[in-house]
Amino acid sequence: MRTLLSRCVMLSLSAVLMVGAASVQALEPAKGKVILTISGKVGEKNSPDAAVFDLAMLEKLPQQKFSAQTPWDKKPIAFQGPLLRDVLAAAKASGTTLKAAALNDYQTTIPADDANKFDVILAYKMNGELIPVRTKGPLFIVYPFDSKAELRSATYYERSAWQLKSLTVE
Repeated sequence: MRTLLSRCVMLSLSAVLMVGAASVQALEPAKGKVILTISGKVGEKNSPDAAVFDLAMLEKLPQQKFSAQTPWDKKPIAFQGPLLRDVLAAAKASGTTLKAAALNDYQTTIPADDANKFDVILAYKMNGELIPVRTKGPLFIVYPFDSKAELRSATYYERSAWQLKSLTVE
């Protein structure tokens, strides 16, 4: 009886471990042009030193859409892209600070907790169109400014890097 019980426990434990292993998905290699590099404290890398993403990889993540009035536009803009927290989770990022760098050499520091507190997205579309580099693309960190009064401040506007090229997790 004890042997049968031991076998049942071991079989159950093996099944749980196999299901857990099956749900862990490795970050696939980028096939197209890399538009985002996440380095630093990342547990999932698909290049020698970082997790890199092309547009197709970002499009495969769950998508968020919202409209927001930004201080840089005269009317509300419809933004689309994955949640920052989902992108960080795909890279298995584990830090407290994100250093964002843009193609135009703009740099800003973002508390990693912002990704959990707010529905911050890495927008690659504005008003349904891919964002070209000349108009803030290919990626734009966008906070849902219209959802909370506290987000309509210089603090969060300064964290909203457009022409985003990389995040360093510290």
